[in-house]
Amino acid sequence: MSLLNLLSRLPAAVAQGMIWGIMALGVYITFRVLNLADLTVDGTFALGGAVSVMLIIAGWPAWLSVLVAVAAGLAAGFITGLLHTKLGIPAILAGILTQFSLYSINLRIMGMKSNQTANLKNYGMFFENGKGFLVSSRYIPMAILAGGVLAILVLFALYWYFGTEQGSAMRATGCNPNMSSAQGININNMKMLGLAFSNGLVAFSGALMTQFQGTADVNMGRGAIVIGLAAIVIGEVLHGALFKKNSNYAIRLAFIIIGGILYYFVMTVILWLKLDANDLKLFTAIIVAIFLAVPYLQEKARSSFARSGGKGG
Repeated sequence: MSLLNLLSRLPAAVAQGMIWGIMALGVYITFRVLNLADLTVDGTFALGGAVSVMLIIAGWPAWLSVLVAVAAGLAAGFITGLLHTKLGIPAILAGILTQFSLYSINLRIMGMKSNQTANLKNYGMFFENGKGFLVSSRYIPMAILAGGVLAILVLFALYWYFGTEQGSAMRATGCNPNMSSAQGININNMKMLGLAFSNGLVAFSGALMTQFQGTADVNMGRGAIVIGLAAIVIGEVLHGALFKKNSNYAIRLAFIIIGGILYYFVMTVILWLKLDANDLKLFTAIIVAIFLAVPYLQEKARSSFARSGGKGG
């Protein structure tokens, strides 16, 4: 349990944290922008990985497999949107239904196997045979570079989109559905679009994670929603601590990616301490609970201070 061993693990934690940060941006669209609880993401993360690995095994270029994975994620999110808006199923239940069905779909995509591996030497997950797109653990510095570039591109794409008329309508839908509807915004269409975009991003990150690891597993998305929430909450708390006043929206989005990196740092330290890996989900839940409680406790402390007239004792 040497410090050198911990430091050697941190670059991989940065690379994976960026990928999870992209996933967290997808969760952010539903959780913060639309104010919906969408549990589809646990299934679409694995969907992205399953589609990507099977297409790579079939000989497709890795970059093209990622695009197809994104399309599959968009379709899954759109189905959740249809269940919610057209059939009147509550968003959380619609997400559970889609996620539940994706387990079987992902198994079928992977040939009824719980996991599939793309051998790096045979399929060139990076530049070995000119087909590669992202990373393997043998190319951690390039993984960080590629992951950083992709995260920045996604961040600014979202920043641009939410500044457009349609993006502003989506944000308005999440803030006040009734007022948005009164202003002529089709809130059902905005919800379907937002759910599709969200799960498309989640599938994108799932495909990238599969290429990072060289393997896809039907359970790889289990707990993804909690990790996404952890990244969002950590990022928001840090943003609030560093920027007392409102900052640029792009900076707020960037802190979500930073939250993903910090989350993975914490997980790396926990593993370095040789704590039981089976307890990782417990630690994740504790971390999320702590960061969720911080803003509430800070506000409560400020309110108590104000009520006391700013006097100590």
